[in-house]
Amino acid sequence: MAVLVTGGAGYIGSVTAETLLASGYEVVVLDDLSRGHRELVPDGARLVEGRVDDPEAVAAALADGVEGVLHFAALIEAGESMREPERFFVHNTAATLRLLAQLLEAGVTRFVLSSTAAVYGQPDRVPIDEDAPTDPTNVYGESKLAIERALWWLAELRGLRAGALRYFNASGATAHRGEAHDPETHLIPIVLDAAAGRRASVSVYGTDYPTRDGTCVRDFVHVADLAEAHVAALEALRERQTLVCNLGSGTGFTVREVIAAVERVTGRTVPVEEADRRPGDPAELVASHDRARQQLGWRPRRTDLDEIVASAWAWHQQRFA
Repeated sequence: MAVLVTGGAGYIGSVTAETLLASGYEVVVLDDLSRGHRELVPDGARLVEGRVDDPEAVAAALADGVEGVLHFAALIEAGESMREPERFFVHNTAATLRLLAQLLEAGVTRFVLSSTAAVYGQPDRVPIDEDAPTDPTNVYGESKLAIERALWWLAELRGLRAGALRYFNASGATAHRGEAHDPETHLIPIVLDAAAGRRASVSVYGTDYPTRDGTCVRDFVHVADLAEAHVAALEALRERQTLVCNLGSGTGFTVREVIAAVERVTGRTVPVEEADRRPGDPAELVASHDRARQQLGWRPRRTDLDEIVASAWAWHQQRFA
């Protein structure tokens, strides 16, 4: 079976492409390389350079008889989405709708969306399950939720088999692939940069939250676990018309605990600066992954924080060697 991975030169997309190849799939990567990296595309995958709303590029990517699509191509930074909302609706929502129209015309039967916990906004209970209200507090989450809503209509009216995987904080690395964002906005690589001396300090936004040490609690899920869940979702859509699953470890760690883990793993002191809370930051975001276990047969296997940090640290050392 041939699978198209959009955004397959990015962080999660490239690891998923790697996992698909190891599982025996043929893999086509579609990426415009605006934020992805050619060197992250795994050997054995065919790269088509282009945007997901470029009909010629999509047609070239589908030439191998693609039966399923894993869709990662998107803008991802929530703060940026509040400064430039129209870009997120164009790149994330409108471009995906154009892609879906072309996929349906080509007879592609399965589609898995890389969605996000940002669709929930401020949760009214933790851990968060898939029945929690969806009420995004940023444009990034809204741009993804709009695609989810379109998928359910296309499943009902056009027969598309569609899934949305709402994941929490992607983290960690494999031996050859990890986070290479520019600018970097994710906590673990930021703290690693500070430990390595590539950043002067780490800003801790808010120290007065109602948590065990006053800093925000987040659920970190290893990128290799995320990749395995996407492959499982693609397979599950052989039998299911639709699915929505959270992907998280089910365990939360505070910002201070992440910093402490980096110091343990690297043996280095991380300079910290305390700052005011950022508007819209929930105190605690932790996933329930019960539905993923039931519907996908998936559970996170790499949940130890030090193990996650160590894998990311090894990748950073390799990247900046």
